[in-house]
Amino acid sequence: MKKEDAVSHCPGAASIRQPKPEYVKCPECGGEVEIWSDELGAECECGAHVSRDVESCIKWCKHAKECIGEEKYNKLVGDK
Repeated sequence: MKKEDAVSHCPGAASIRQPKPEYVKCPECGGEVEIWSDELGAECECGAHVSRDVESCIKWCKHAKECIGEEKYNKLVGDK
């Protein structure tokens, strides 16, 4: 398989390249907070910041920056 094929068909980064909403319980009020799969957190209606841990291949894959794009990569794991 070519490198380009591996990057364009990576199942681990699909939810980052094509974001979808996820729902997380607010630790402050118990409300449901929508956080998109390419975001680290969002603000609840009560004003609390709700975050989620991003456990995915972007933390270890050497092609992650190329796969999801530099801007999203830097947003999720930071400039290192």
